[in-house]
Amino acid sequence: MGSRYFLKLIFRNALRQRLRAALTLVGLVIAVMAFGLLQTIVQAWYAGADGASVNRLVTRNAISLVFPLPLNYRDKIRQTEGVSAVSYASWFGGVYITEKNFFPQFAVEPISYFSLYPEYRIEESQMREFLHDRHGAVIGRRVADVYGLKVGDVMPLRGTIYPGTWNFVIRAIYDGAQPSTDTSQFFFHWEYLNETVKKTIPRRANQIGVYVIGLRDASSGAVVAQRIDRGFENSLAETLTETEKAFQLGFVSMTEAIVVAIRIVSFLVIFIILAVMANTMAMTARERVAEYATFKALGFGPRFVMSLIAGESLLLSLLGGAIGIALTYPLAREFGLAMGTLFKSFTVSSETIGLQAGISLLLGVVAAIVPAIRAAQGSIVDGLRHMG
Repeated sequence: MGSRYFLKLIFRNALRQRLRAALTLVGLVIAVMAFGLLQTIVQAWYAGADGASVNRLVTRNAISLVFPLPLNYRDKIRQTEGVSAVSYASWFGGVYITEKNFFPQFAVEPISYFSLYPEYRIEESQMREFLHDRHGAVIGRRVADVYGLKVGDVMPLRGTIYPGTWNFVIRAIYDGAQPSTDTSQFFFHWEYLNETVKKTIPRRANQIGVYVIGLRDASSGAVVAQRIDRGFENSLAETLTETEKAFQLGFVSMTEAIVVAIRIVSFLVIFIILAVMANTMAMTARERVAEYATFKALGFGPRFVMSLIAGESLLLSLLGGAIGIALTYPLAREFGLAMGTLFKSFTVSSETIGLQAGISLLLGVVAAIVPAIRAAQGSIVDGLRHMG
């Protein structure tokens, strides 16, 4: 039998029970699509850590991130061997309109901070406007798109850590050098924050949340971190210096149980659809026992029978997988928009697509193994007798 007729036979067999085939396809599409979305959520959770630079360190209070560090640590850190640049930032924690509109907000020393983050692309004219406006702010493209903001808009934030209503003028919008670059952040002048704090809460003035440190040599990160921390041993505010990736993973570890649960659910979905697919192929093989026996009686070997079952299973699984992969993109896009700025970036990666394709292929192969072996091993006499 030629390959053309063989493929035609597989296609017709797959669509013989159209309702069953349609329901199986729908289940496969939903499973592959759900798996892709859940994997994308997990990857989005780790986006900040995955996008961290090996050329940067972060220094915070050794007790906890909620405790500040003195501003005068800056000069001593800058003098540490192996350090090329130092900047600093403080978490602001304001609310834009409503609490559900969450995005990271930092008061920063703008010139040194943005020089350490070349992946944040800002037009020179916008950067000049920001530097000359003490009330100016820089927002990421994702923040601008989600909330419909543009340069020149006034953006009020209700302070939680720093009480009061803070009115900022958007002077710049930054884009990411890569699709995975975090564009969900808000930056403003640390000096503006500090001047206001001096007037309202003097005891909290001249304090910062973290120092961001540029390295002369990325391979010396561990050594430089030890030098910095040793320099502040037995001080009133001892430090903990770590790589930017380790710092980001510290946030992720707070919700590690949620990430693990999502991973488990994603693979549980695949296991369930595997059971459905295997049951479909088992039912199909039982209904065609007589047909397979007839093929054997006409001289077709067991391998041919196994190929028929495996081909039908692969056709259904790969077709369902292809549709599921195609629908993952619009589903992820809508889900990302619905989540606003909760995730730093929310894009379907090539790794996720590869996993979806591999799982679709695996489902087709595994679901066909037992029915194919049983059909190949069945006797011709018993199979023909089954006809009656």
